[in-house]
Amino acid sequence: MGAALPDAVRAFFAAHALPPGPGVVAVSGGADSVALLRALHAVGAGPLHVAHFHHHLRGAEADADAAFVRALAAELGCEFHFGGADVVAAGGNVEATARRLRYDWLSAVARTAGAACVATGHTADDQAETVLHRLVRGTGLRGLRGIAAVAPLDGTYVARPLLAVTRADVLAFLAKLGQPFRTDSSNADPCFTRNRIRADVLPLLTTFNPDVVAALNRAAGQAAEAFDLVDRLAADLLARAEWPRAGELVILDAATLTAADPLLAREAVRRLWEREGWPTNQFRAAHWHRVLAVATGHPPAADFPGGVGVRRVGRVVRLGRRS
Repeated sequence: MGAALPDAVRAFFAAHALPPGPGVVAVSGGADSVALLRALHAVGAGPLHVAHFHHHLRGAEADADAAFVRALAAELGCEFHFGGADVVAAGGNVEATARRLRYDWLSAVARTAGAACVATGHTADDQAETVLHRLVRGTGLRGLRGIAAVAPLDGTYVARPLLAVTRADVLAFLAKLGQPFRTDSSNADPCFTRNRIRADVLPLLTTFNPDVVAALNRAAGQAAEAFDLVDRLAADLLARAEWPRAGELVILDAATLTAADPLLAREAVRRLWEREGWPTNQFRAAHWHRVLAVATGHPPAADFPGGVGVRRVGRVVRLGRRS
C-alpha cells in the first residue's frame, strides 16, 4: 500500500469532513511525519506550515533533526515554524511534559497560521502500541479507544490522517520516493515502556496473529463506538441528576445517581469533574467508585485530590472545592 499513501490521506479528509489542507503539519523528521508531509504535498494540500518542536533532550542529534526538517520544508516550498522548550527543566514525567509542551506550541502555531487543524503522523502501529500500553497500565473502556483520529486542540483540531496506515506502508512510500528521514535514538531506549512494547511485545504477538496490529486497531475502533454511546447516556444522566447550584457547590440528586447503572454513574461524575475543571490526573478507578459510595451515604463524605469534597446531605450530593 506504500504508493497509495496519498489516497489514504484523501480518504481520511473526505471521511472526516475536514478541509483538504490541514494547515499545520507536525514534523519531527522521523519516517511517519516525513511521510505525512510528503503525502499531503502530493495531494496538493496547502498552504502547508511545517512545525518542528525541539525538546532539548538529545543534543546534536536533535539539532540535526531540526536542520533536516527545515531543509525539507524549504525543498517543498512550505513555511517553516521552529519552537522548543527545555523539557527536563519543566519538570514532571518527561514523556508527558514533552507532549504537553509540544501540543501547546502546535496549537499556538495553528492560531498564528489561521489553520483549521494540526496534522500529526500517528500510524496504525502507534495505535496498537497505545492500546497495549494502556492495557498494561490498567485502563478501562475510555483508554481502550486509543488515539483519536480527530480531537479538539485548544480552539483548533489535531488530525491523524495516517491512523489507518501501517509503519510498513510508510517505509514503502518513502522508499519509492527515495525520501530520507531521521531516526530518533531514544526510540530504542528500553527504559521507556512504549519502546519495549514496540521492540518486544508487538513482534511476539505477531507470532500468534500476523495481523495483530489490525486486530488491535479494530478493538480500539469498537471501544470508541461503545464509549460514544456510554458518554451520551452519561450526559443524559447528569442532566437529569443535576439540581441548581448552591453558590459554588454542584448539587446532584442522590436517588437519580445511585439508581443508574454504575458504569453510567461513574462516567456522569467524570463528565462533571472535567466540566468543572477539577483535577483528575491523580485519579484511579477507586476514586470514582468512592464518589458513588458517598452518594449512597456510606461513607457520608470524602475528600479528593485537588481539594474537592463530596458530601451526602439528605436527598442530595454536594460537590465542590473546599474553601
